[in-house]
Amino acid sequence: MEITVNNKIKIINNDSLISLLNELLGDKTKGIAIAINENIVAKSNWQSTQIKANDAILIIKATQGG
Repeated sequence: MEITVNNKIKIINNDSLISLLNELLGDKTKGIAIAINENIVAKSNWQSTQIKANDAILIIKATQGG
């Protein structure tokens, strides 16, 4: 199925958000925020939130700076 991740089209074989995170980020999910179709998904809901075809996913990583 086709989705958009940070404005780039991706093709994934399944519809599980946690599987997508493992594929894109490995185990580096600390300091990450995710929104699907402009709705923030709480980290506690990542394992139960399903991705649908044509979803627009935004992954934001916190960085240090000043």
